[in-house]
Amino acid sequence: MDTRMTQLEGWLPAALAEGFTRMGWQGIPSGQLAPASADASFRRYFRWQSAERSLIVMDAPPEHEDSTPFVRIAALLEAAGVRVPRILASDLQQGFLLLEDMGAKTFLQSIESGVTAAQLEQMFSSAIDTLVLWQLASQPGVLPPYDEAVLRRELALFPDWYVARELGRSFNAHEQADWDQLQALLLESNLGEAQVFVHRDYMPRNLMTAEAAPGVLDFQDALYGPASYDATSLFADAFFSWTPAERKSWLTRYWTQALAAGVPLPRELEVFLDQARLMGVQRHLKVLGIFARICHRDGKSHYLRDAPRFVRYLRDACADDVRLQPLQRLLDSLGLAA
Repeated sequence: MDTRMTQLEGWLPAALAEGFTRMGWQGIPSGQLAPASADASFRRYFRWQSAERSLIVMDAPPEHEDSTPFVRIAALLEAAGVRVPRILASDLQQGFLLLEDMGAKTFLQSIESGVTAAQLEQMFSSAIDTLVLWQLASQPGVLPPYDEAVLRRELALFPDWYVARELGRSFNAHEQADWDQLQALLLESNLGEAQVFVHRDYMPRNLMTAEAAPGVLDFQDALYGPASYDATSLFADAFFSWTPAERKSWLTRYWTQALAAGVPLPRELEVFLDQARLMGVQRHLKVLGIFARICHRDGKSHYLRDAPRFVRYLRDACADDVRLQPLQRLLDSLGLAA
C-alpha cells in the first residue's frame, strides 16, 4: 500500500483550493493525478490535470528529503529573474508542495524527440542567458559554501561506490598514489576559482523548454562555489553529449558573455577552460559514484547505462591536459575504456 499517496490525496483538495486562488483561476474541476517524473532522490512528481488546468505535485518524504531549501532557493532564483515554478501551496512537515506546471518537455526530452539546429542553438543560448542572471545575483553568506569538505565528500563517492561496489575492488598502492595526486590537483583548482551561486545540476534534464527563458528545476542543492561548475555541467551533461569541439565552443560563448556581464571569471580564456576541465573531472568522478550508489543502494540500475559517457568525458580531459596523467593511469589500471 502506498501510504504516501494516501497522505497526498488527503492533503491535495485544500492545496488545490489555495493554488487556484494564487493562480487567479475560478472553480476547481475534477482532475486526475498521473506520474510526471522521478529523479535520483526519494522525491517524485505527479501532474494533476483537468481538461483545462494542470499543476505539479511534489512528494518529498521528510524523513529523506528536506523541502525547505527548495522553497528558499526558488525565491532566490525568482529574485534573480530566473523562471522557476511558482510554489502555490506547501506542507513542509508532510513533504508536499503544489507547483506551477512549466510544461511537459525538458530540454533533454525536446532533444530526444528531435529539434532543428536553430532550435538547439536557441535553447542553449537561452540557458546561458539564464545562468548568467543567476550568477550575477550571487552573494557570499546566503548559500552554504561549496568548500573543501563538500568537494572531498563528493570525490570519495568514486572509490567508495564505483570502484568498490560496481567494480568490486579497491585501489592498490600505485592507484591510491595516483588518486591522492589527482585529488590534490582538482581541489587546488576548484577552490582557487571565484565563487558564485551554483545550481549543481544545471543540465538539459532540469531545464524546461519554453519560447523564451527556460524553466529551471531541481535547484534545491544549490551552494556558493566554483564559477565554472554550472557551465561545465550544462555542456558535459549526464544524458546528452556534445563533441569536444562543440563543448569548447559553447564554453567559450558562455565565458565571453558572462565575463562581459560581470561574472568574476578569469580574463584569459585558456585559464577558464583549464578550470572548467578540472571542475568537470571532479563532477564526472562524483557522478560515476552517485550512479553506482543509486544502483547498488536504491535498486535503480538504469543510471549506470550512462557511465561510459562519463568515462569518455574523463578520457577527453586526459587527452587535453598533461596534468591529468594520474587520472589516465588510474583509468587504464581500472580497465575503464571510453
